[in-house]
Amino acid sequence: MECIGLADGPICPTDPAGRHAPGLSDNLTVAAPYIKEASELELAGRVALVTGGSGDLGSTICRALARNGMDVAVTFVGEKERAEQTVAEVKSSGCRAWALHLDQSSATMPDEVVASTVEHFGRLDVLVNNAAWNTGIPFPDLETLNADVWDRMYATNLRGPYLLARAAARTMRAQEVGRIVNIASVGGLYPAASSIAYASTKAALVHLTRCLAVALAPNVLVNCIAPGLIEGTRMAKRLPPPVVELALARALLHKGASPDDIAEQVVTFCRTDTTTGQVVPIDSGFVFN
Repeated sequence: MECIGLADGPICPTDPAGRHAPGLSDNLTVAAPYIKEASELELAGRVALVTGGSGDLGSTICRALARNGMDVAVTFVGEKERAEQTVAEVKSSGCRAWALHLDQSSATMPDEVVASTVEHFGRLDVLVNNAAWNTGIPFPDLETLNADVWDRMYATNLRGPYLLARAAARTMRAQEVGRIVNIASVGGLYPAASSIAYASTKAALVHLTRCLAVALAPNVLVNCIAPGLIEGTRMAKRLPPPVVELALARALLHKGASPDDIAEQVVTFCRTDTTTGQVVPIDSGFVFN
């Protein structure tokens, strides 16, 4: 009886008791399986679409991608001047940049923005779903969290990222390469955030990440970052004071998350060739995932 040839040495087609494995003949030789060698994705010259690139965290992510040679499409919903400032900063790194309007609560604009980005740059390699909407409503205040707030939160924070990912996947699948990075929140891992609706959308975004990782493998990798409180940002200023106090007191390092650390993790997820479907909290030790 011949043995099966594998990369780590021959293995005979028998079980531990020495019996023949079912369905294998006495004269069978099986070639070693093809294993793709892992290698980092070279980012220079590639194109990223960063939603909410006009914001505090979004602009930091754009600058980090530009430092690694990426061209960047920067979306904004109401802060055009801030988006244009981000564009200027990306261009100062020697990369191309473009600002475009996106209301991701719209059912049609995600498709339009992705198509415009591909037309403008000629390709799309990375989607960073960073934009979100929140409003501070304490958890016990269920009456204030009405249907209108709930629906707007879900349209912006969950449906929007899904529609953007779906649109981006068309190009990424055709290119046979792509990366999607979703920005969630520790509020999606632990019940503490600006509102129940916000926490719920971020929990759903975490699971959407895993589902998309399955759907888009092996060429498109999908991962997620769950930031904790980022002090000094406009988003943080909307949080109820008790939520801020709890976040700082609970975090092992007793401080907020660093935008630069989050941006560098985005870059790492863009480069990786072996990580998909994962969620990384960057929260000064607020949760353990």
